[in-house]
Amino acid sequence: MKLRTALLAATVMAAPAIAQAQPVTGLYVGGGLGYNILSNEKGTLTSAVGTYQSHVKFNGGFVGLGSVGWGFGNGLRAELEGDYYANGMSGTTTGALAHGWEDKYGVMVNVLYDFELGLPVVPYIGAGVGYQWAHWSNASVTSPVGTAYTNATEGSFAYQGILGAAVPIPPIPGLALTGEFRFMGMSGSRSYSTASNLPGGTRISGVNEDYNYSFLIGARYNFGVAPPPPPPAPMAAPAPAPARTYLVFFDWDRYDLTDRAKEIIAEAAQNSTKVKYTKIQVNGYTDTSGTPQYNMGLSIRRAESVRAQLVTDGVPANVISIMGYGDTHLLVPTGPGVREPQNRRVEIIIE
Repeated sequence: MKLRTALLAATVMAAPAIAQAQPVTGLYVGGGLGYNILSNEKGTLTSAVGTYQSHVKFNGGFVGLGSVGWGFGNGLRAELEGDYYANGMSGTTTGALAHGWEDKYGVMVNVLYDFELGLPVVPYIGAGVGYQWAHWSNASVTSPVGTAYTNATEGSFAYQGILGAAVPIPPIPGLALTGEFRFMGMSGSRSYSTASNLPGGTRISGVNEDYNYSFLIGARYNFGVAPPPPPPAPMAAPAPAPARTYLVFFDWDRYDLTDRAKEIIAEAAQNSTKVKYTKIQVNGYTDTSGTPQYNMGLSIRRAESVRAQLVTDGVPANVISIMGYGDTHLLVPTGPGVREPQNRRVEIIIE
């Protein structure tokens, strides 16, 4: 009784917590199979000899159900369910014999809510009402007041609470595996017509306290769920920005341009049209093989030679500034009088 009360209370108390939208939208179908425990059912066996009251005990049994529903896209779902339960009788609480089956089947209308928490598992809670038929199949109850046999069906209003969790299957959009605990109860009491060889016959009446506790594994499929969009195509790497510094090298004690030097200057001139700049600085240098005064003049002549070629290649003369640094600012540090090729250079800087 405490478990039943707690489950129904949790269903009601969870309603204010509804906040986040959930993954089920539109039409879906579901189903599940599992194991159910049927409570002891209280009943009265009456005959001409007297009245005998006890609880019929049941073994655990099978449960299966299917449903079709609609998700509203805001966390709420509504569904129509059909179910079937089967439990064998195992005796009575007072030691009388009981044999046979109780087969239960019916239709329920459920309202559920899925909690989208950003996890791989989506928990949900629900409640339902409907109508169930309980069929006592080849049932017999033997007591001090006689034996009653029945193959009869009686129905009544039913209600249930649901706790579950769904695990979406990403490779199949819309498909999720489900695990559930369900409590279902039948209201009121039932009476079954019986057969007996006793004078005046027998009667089974007042059958109540009919509660099923079920554990199910199943699946649910939400129609019309679009597959996730493909990942964006990798963006092509941007083209490298044109260089803004170029080095032109010279033969020893020369300031005329080699073919390779002209190619580098042409590249600098062409790339200057692809970048923003305010000026182009052309700086000349020498190695340490001459006197400082001679080297200073040679560095200027080298810079002027490069500037002239830049103008020939289309660079406006008014944006070009030249400087000569002689044998200072060596690219490769050396002592005096060293003919180092990498120090015989002009540096083009696009600023």
